[in-house]
Amino acid sequence: MSAPRLQLDFVQRRSRGGAVGIAVATVGVLSLAAVLVQRHELTARLAGLELRNSELAERANHGRSPQSVGGLDSQNAEKTVRELGTPWSQLLAQLETASSDTENEVAVLAVEPDHAKHRVKVTAEARDLDRALSYVQRLRKAPNLRYPMLDSHELRTEDANHPVRFQVSADWSDAT
Repeated sequence: MSAPRLQLDFVQRRSRGGAVGIAVATVGVLSLAAVLVQRHELTARLAGLELRNSELAERANHGRSPQSVGGLDSQNAEKTVRELGTPWSQLLAQLETASSDTENEVAVLAVEPDHAKHRVKVTAEARDLDRALSYVQRLRKAPNLRYPMLDSHELRTEDANHPVRFQVSADWSDAT
């Protein structure tokens, strides 16, 4: 038994699909081109919308950072809340009452709060040290102030009346 003879012809031309194959390839290339053009247009439109969105956000925030809320970032907001939590009217009323109880011989020059420690530092002037000490004693009766103490005092020799400038510190409480 012998195998049938095999004929190999490498030169013979084959058909390439004819007109139908060319039409399908053309439709595919045109579809690809249309999709690429549409993608380019959508990418450009998206970039324009993102730019407009960032401009609107910048205008709305007036140059503030994205973390800011209502014009205040979180640190400033906390500081403002602490500031508003200080019982200013009560503290100032107590300082004024103490001054009037010492026959208005004490002038309050500065009030500096320390919100973290609930402390207040008062800088004042009196005619003499006795009046300054009377002022501190009167502050001890104030319901909103706890532990008022004379921190420092100095005689102002450059002034003709030689007043005593002193500093008092006290804790404040929110209770009336």
